[in-house]
Amino acid sequence: MTDTANCGTCGKACASGQTCSNGACGGGTPPASTVCDVLAAAGNPCVAAHSTTRLLYTGYAGPLYQVCKGSAVAGANSCSSGTTKDIALVNGYADSATQDTFCAGGTCTISVIYDQTPKKNDLKPATAGGAKNTADLPASATALKTTLTGHSVYGILITPGIGYRELKGNGTATGDAPETEYMVSGQTDLVNGCCFDYGNAETDAHDDGNGTMEAVYLGLGVVWGTGVNGGPWVEADLENGLYAGWENNQDRNISTNTPLKYDFISAFVIGDTKDKNSGKGRFALYGGNAASGALTTMYDGIRPAKTGYVPMAKQGSIILGIGGDNSDGDGGRWYEGVMATGAATLATVNAVQANIVAAGYGK
Repeated sequence: MTDTANCGTCGKACASGQTCSNGACGGGTPPASTVCDVLAAAGNPCVAAHSTTRLLYTGYAGPLYQVCKGSAVAGANSCSSGTTKDIALVNGYADSATQDTFCAGGTCTISVIYDQTPKKNDLKPATAGGAKNTADLPASATALKTTLTGHSVYGILITPGIGYRELKGNGTATGDAPETEYMVSGQTDLVNGCCFDYGNAETDAHDDGNGTMEAVYLGLGVVWGTGVNGGPWVEADLENGLYAGWENNQDRNISTNTPLKYDFISAFVIGDTKDKNSGKGRFALYGGNAASGALTTMYDGIRPAKTGYVPMAKQGSIILGIGGDNSDGDGGRWYEGVMATGAATLATVNAVQANIVAAGYGK
């Protein structure tokens, strides 16, 4: 259909390039390239790509996520008593109009976040673990509405008790293998509990010791490492510590790690190998405004000088909104995240950042 001056539920003219369909604005031209295109071209292919907002992996034609209308319970089969609906892509963006129609008059939760890569690392509400011995709840499907260049979409609002996991990741980094991870989040609704993570964790949902995790974290560091000037900071959850860096033989007040005070935040972790920095290993943290500009290097240096971090002992599970042992006292906003093989260069992650900015979060 053509654009209209008053498109049903939009109540106004659709944005340039959009059409009015089923009473809602949508459509438009899909992105020319995706973040996984950028990473693959640099030799860092995606092994997991999750989003409730947009296309991240060229060629993916499946749904972004599944919503459950009705009663939901904790655990991977959270919609056992409800009715499910897969939310598809329309020209590269989530079909939120279909979700709105399906969820009207009821309560909806997100029961599956589909992996867009061929690895099929789908995320479901997490199993019980060592820190929290009960399974986690699914997030509301309607609590975090936003826009991407005029397209109405939904993010995920994580609150204590909510979290997702793929217990046995396929193709994700293990041992000391290098990897690249990022998530798009924001400064609002952060809860300073353990741990608002996305990334690599233990496959048994227990704390298996230093170096058995490598996930990107955003927040105030809970009781562990900090940057400067009050946060929030991007940090790496390496198990038994959130690390904003390693400076003066400790993990506090890392001078280069400055606050990310944006409504939409790009947060990156690069996990490199033990041979870097004369055998002291390497990890790097980058952060920036997901709506504009380039990334800032928050830390690029040696791994923590503690037993277990050189070499790393990553296990390859994938978590969202929890710690590796199912610690679940955190909160924050989440829109998309990717895991890729190899340690991407600064030029590559800035190219990914440019793609994120071009998506138009909040516009």
